[in-house]
Amino acid sequence: MAKKQKTFRPKARLPKGLRDQFGINVRAEQALLARVRALFESYGFDPLETSAFEYADALGKFLPDADRPNEGVFSFQDEDKQWLSLRYDLTAPLARYVAQNYDGLVKPLRRYQAGPVWRNEKPGPGRFREFVQFDADTVGSPLMAADAEMVMLLADTMEAIGLPRGDYIVRVNNRKVLNGVLERIGVLYGDDPDVEIKRLTVLRAIDKLDRLGPDGVRLLLGKGRKDESGDFTKGAGLSDEQIETVMAFTDAGGGRNGDVIARLEALVGDSAMGREGITELQEIADLLMAAGYGEDRAAIDPSVVRGLGYYTGPVFEVELTFEITNDDGQLMRFGSVASGGRYDGLVERFKGIEVPATGCSLGVSRLLAALEAKGLALVDQVSAPVVVLVLDKTRVGASQSMVRDLRAAGIRAELYLGGSGMKAQIKYADKRASPIAVIEGEDEVAKGEVTLKDLILGAQLSSSIKDNKEWREDQPAQVSVKRGDLVAEVKKMLARYDGSSL
Repeated sequence: MAKKQKTFRPKARLPKGLRDQFGINVRAEQALLARVRALFESYGFDPLETSAFEYADALGKFLPDADRPNEGVFSFQDEDKQWLSLRYDLTAPLARYVAQNYDGLVKPLRRYQAGPVWRNEKPGPGRFREFVQFDADTVGSPLMAADAEMVMLLADTMEAIGLPRGDYIVRVNNRKVLNGVLERIGVLYGDDPDVEIKRLTVLRAIDKLDRLGPDGVRLLLGKGRKDESGDFTKGAGLSDEQIETVMAFTDAGGGRNGDVIARLEALVGDSAMGREGITELQEIADLLMAAGYGEDRAAIDPSVVRGLGYYTGPVFEVELTFEITNDDGQLMRFGSVASGGRYDGLVERFKGIEVPATGCSLGVSRLLAALEAKGLALVDQVSAPVVVLVLDKTRVGASQSMVRDLRAAGIRAELYLGGSGMKAQIKYADKRASPIAVIEGEDEVAKGEVTLKDLILGAQLSSSIKDNKEWREDQPAQVSVKRGDLVAEVKKMLARYDGSSL
């Protein structure tokens, strides 16, 4: 007798570093995107949608996760043996779009885009492989006014989503200034790939200053660092003297913007590139002050370098400055929730000509987590719908008409679509946290009535009967009304809860 073949059943599991979202979490994200979109529109930016996939060579190799497979991206080969990759941000696809449509675009191009991006990096607490970004970019402007505007946009965004001044700061730096410092210590620039790798390693070490602290950065600037899991990250291999010069650069912040710029000017010495960066920083600082964005909202900070390899000039990030207490009673900060900078060479990869560009990007998930921690909900808890029960399958049409009437009156409502009896249907409505169940049985049909069961009040009465005698007498948890009064009576019941169930 042949052995019966076992049926394969895949295990229902979510890939590591990804997540599912439902209900209020989705609504909160949509509310945040709506607020940011309205602000970006008010600045004159227009929406753009690009593909989730790009040819891998079009995306380029700019991510800091060079030790990850495919340099930190998810890739596959198509039928033509060409490599495709999921986008790791929204800026690289924008550069491809600009290059492909360059002659027909109005320049400077002002665009915004929201959407998911994917990175093949090591997941951890609050660190996902798929997350949503919201970007704004100006392509075709060499003016520092475009970078200053991005700083203003980031500051205004924080306040548009409910964060008061004092709870955030936009920190501004310039890659050219750091390049000037590196030039002074002998980390040169040229065609040698090892030199470029060393430079990027220095950048990415500094970019981890908030997370690892000065001691951790020193290790990454030197021989390398082993993390808590035992993984070793190779360092930049700088000498002790070189490391101290770099650390002096990161420590040059604090105080008035003019004082910080003066300290940085001394560090870059006679480096032409460094002095160019100083001039640009001063211009941005002057523009911000003239527009009314004081140092309480935007500050020059040399510790900001950003990890992506395509930045060529000003860089900036938004840091949340307030502290919260976590579940273990420890004080913690959310740190950076948005960032950006100038990337004058990204479109040039396609066109062969320099196309100046600058932009910013919001980390939507991190912003939502910060707002939740602050108790700044963007949406109220949306109640479950009124549930219309189906007790007679021959009268589904009549039940559906009640649902239609409720919806037409602006009341969230649904028809029970399961196959169970009345008891199970009431239990379903309870599990849905429904405010009201609408019941139409044989008795109600004969009288031309419907019964409304106030499930919220019923739950209250069942938990505190002794204290609710007067309430029960004045506002019973279940009433029968004429079919024509359905909508009015449901509204009356919902009004008991200050309209929170509408």
